[in-house]
Amino acid sequence: MTGPLRSGETALLVDGKGRHYLIRLQEGGVFHYHLGMVPHADLIGSEPGIRVTSSGGGRLLVLRPRMVDFVLKMPRGAQVVYPKDMGPIVMYADVAPGLTVLEAGTGSGALTLALLRAVGTGGRVVSVERRPDHAELAHKTIVRWLGEVPPNLDLRVGEAEDVVAEVPVDRIILDLPEPWHIVKVAAASQRPGLILCSYLPTVPQVQTTVEAMEESGGFAEIEVFETLHRTWNVSGRSVRPDHRMVGHTGFVVIGRRVTQETQR
Repeated sequence: MTGPLRSGETALLVDGKGRHYLIRLQEGGVFHYHLGMVPHADLIGSEPGIRVTSSGGGRLLVLRPRMVDFVLKMPRGAQVVYPKDMGPIVMYADVAPGLTVLEAGTGSGALTLALLRAVGTGGRVVSVERRPDHAELAHKTIVRWLGEVPPNLDLRVGEAEDVVAEVPVDRIILDLPEPWHIVKVAAASQRPGLILCSYLPTVPQVQTTVEAMEESGGFAEIEVFETLHRTWNVSGRSVRPDHRMVGHTGFVVIGRRVTQETQR
């Protein structure tokens, strides 16, 4: 979104110590925190980048959140795919405008939003979630960020294996505990050229997934990596890495669907 902040959208408030507060603006709403309150009316109609003062004298920077801000602060049920992994997933799986992407499972909906942005209005995302409670939360998350479920997003509750066998897609993105079952179905039903990406937390899961890709005879150029994220402190002449970094969150496994003749 651009322009002034509007009722119904999400705003990001940052206090003097860098703490972030994500709020949904609404007519008559009031934001409360340890230094008092700020009526939403003081924010609605304002341009992002202003500063407001709370009733207790606190100063707050008002911003329109980036997707990364939203993902890190949004309510969640299932574990989310963090921004440091979203970028590599989208890039290495080569998710691009106009493509059809199958995601399983939907989880809290964070990666779904990134995939929607990557495929654009000319693409399509089919997202399948086994658990109805996770699917409901993802629906709410998507509506909170986008205002609605866009027409190019197909949210389903069910088994991913059934959708893989029925829906021809360009990319498959998996955030499941046992993705090797999907690998076998994709090797049998999806056309060459597809790229499959699986996001996994543990080494045994990675090993089993890679073995399934190799044994299927339908995947080549298999890559496995993890992404580490370290921020730096820059204050005057003091320039150093921060004492904390975001280390392991998950492994990314990428494979390209090929014909057996090409693989040989």
